[in-house]
Amino acid sequence: MTSPDAETVPVDPVGRGGEPPRRRSGVRVAVVVIVLLVVVAALLVLVETVGRAIAERNVAASIERSLPEGVSGEVDVEIHGVSALWQVVTGSMDEMVATSSGLDVFGVPVDVRVTAHGVPLGEGEPVERAEVVASVDGDAVDEIAASQGIPGGLTLGDGTVAYEDEIRFLGIPVGFSITAEPEAAGDRILLTPVAADITAAGGSLDASGLVDGILGGDPVPICVADRLPEGVEVSGVAVEPDRVTVRLEASGLPLAEETLQTTGSCG
Repeated sequence: MTSPDAETVPVDPVGRGGEPPRRRSGVRVAVVVIVLLVVVAALLVLVETVGRAIAERNVAASIERSLPEGVSGEVDVEIHGVSALWQVVTGSMDEMVATSSGLDVFGVPVDVRVTAHGVPLGEGEPVERAEVVASVDGDAVDEIAASQGIPGGLTLGDGTVAYEDEIRFLGIPVGFSITAEPEAAGDRILLTPVAADITAAGGSLDASGLVDGILGGDPVPICVADRLPEGVEVSGVAVEPDRVTVRLEASGLPLAEETLQTTGSCG
């Protein structure tokens, strides 16, 4: 028998009372860690974005200050790669793209896109490799041709250019037009004649030999070295009826103001 006055102790039923304190603490710690990681990641993204934008503006301003004499315009820069901050730490940019629409090159408007790989942060150190795509319209092509002594400018076609000239044949002035295919040749562009027409010849002069001589002659060179930084070469030419696109390449070109301002020679 149990005494009515006996002291009783309440006992919680099995399964009541929720999770153990240790498990609840572990969950709270995990939540805090996840929140901190999210905050840190957001801060890193913010710093990376701001840092990349600042770096791009600074590089663009530096390029504009270093343009060769006779060349001017605004430049936009994009730094590609996983992390611009990490690239800064390593001292080299994996890939940088600089573009300019309507860059003034000796009075000629040129659309330019430069893609550089392995760009050092230290001034005077060489760029691993750079590719340039420069595009000019028909009027600009005429200006360049005139500077090279080609009268009448160039008429652009589908992969060809045409120009007019005049020579003396058997003491008689003879005018003719030539259709030529352009070819990249390092510091110049070669125009190889593929067709020729006599536009003026005295009387009944037979000038067929002149045409054969033109088609069998040497290509006409158009030097572009004096419009490019020394060490930059022409690697491709594409001609459309209203535009010419030239591809340029350079390897190991030092990033120094005096280098970019020193052009080649057509002498």
